[in-house]
Amino acid sequence: MASHRRPKPPTRTRVSVLTALATAAVALSSQSAMAAPAKPSKDEVKSKVDALYEESEQATEKFNGAKERQEKLEKEISQLQDQVARGQDELNGLRNTLGSMATAQYRGGGLDPSMLLLLSSDPDAFLDKASTLQQVSGKQVEAITKIQAKQRSLAQQRQEATGKLADLEAVRKELAEKKAAAQSKLADAQALLNTLTAEERGQLKSDAAKDGQAAADAAGSKGAVKGSGRAGAALAAAITQKGDRYHMGDTGPDSWDCSGLTQWAYAQAGVKISRVTTTQANDGTRIYNQSDLQPGDLVLFYDDLHHVGLYAGNGQVFHASNPTGGVRYEAMKNMPFQFGVRVG
Repeated sequence: MASHRRPKPPTRTRVSVLTALATAAVALSSQSAMAAPAKPSKDEVKSKVDALYEESEQATEKFNGAKERQEKLEKEISQLQDQVARGQDELNGLRNTLGSMATAQYRGGGLDPSMLLLLSSDPDAFLDKASTLQQVSGKQVEAITKIQAKQRSLAQQRQEATGKLADLEAVRKELAEKKAAAQSKLADAQALLNTLTAEERGQLKSDAAKDGQAAADAAGSKGAVKGSGRAGAALAAAITQKGDRYHMGDTGPDSWDCSGLTQWAYAQAGVKISRVTTTQANDGTRIYNQSDLQPGDLVLFYDDLHHVGLYAGNGQVFHASNPTGGVRYEAMKNMPFQFGVRVG
């Protein structure tokens, strides 16, 4: 016959032991869950850093575009302000001429009522009354008409300047935002690089240098492949900057971003091209087949065209690459090629 006796309840000592064991298990589990993740490898860091460099360059080219618009607006505003100042001087001269006419008329026998009205605090009311114009001489009518035209011109120029000043403020705000975005990505990249040992960071630079030399050899930098005409001259000029630093927004002489280098290189060949990758894409005839490229042609990469370099021959590009690689040769296969541009 089976026993139906109830199990003996655990003693206080046993409960305390079980509780302590459970607490320890929970603590160990918590510590395991909160353990620091494994340190990323050198290759993993490089991959993440390269992605951040790409994002930084996207922001950099937008920064360059905003900076170019800012400089254009500042120039236009300066020109408008000069026009307004000159126009105000001309208006003052016209008013002085009319005042001289009024003085002569007064000395000659009294001031015409119409002139009194004109010289009042509201001359525009007079200018709009054609019947009043009939009461003054032809020279006075001509002077009054010129004053009216000049006043309208000045008002329009002032309004245009005010609008451009508002645009300039918006562009300056955009400029600051794009610069901050680019710098943030670069800071994130540097923080990742700082997780590596000095030896590992040195290895990354060494690898970049070896890749650059291999690309230079493939391009025939010792003279096997040379460009011709202005494109060739632009490539030759760019190559003189080999080994310089990459730095966002720079256009030389010792550090460059990608479009800053290409613009400068073509300037040395006597050709003016625009500042930003997306506009350099329209500075000549597009070439979509890589086999049709010639040394010195612009080559653009990525869907949004945020990177540009100069075709160096044999499937290689010469460009301001990134803060790790600097200005160097590189195989075009390392980046998604979109098309080339042959500058006319």
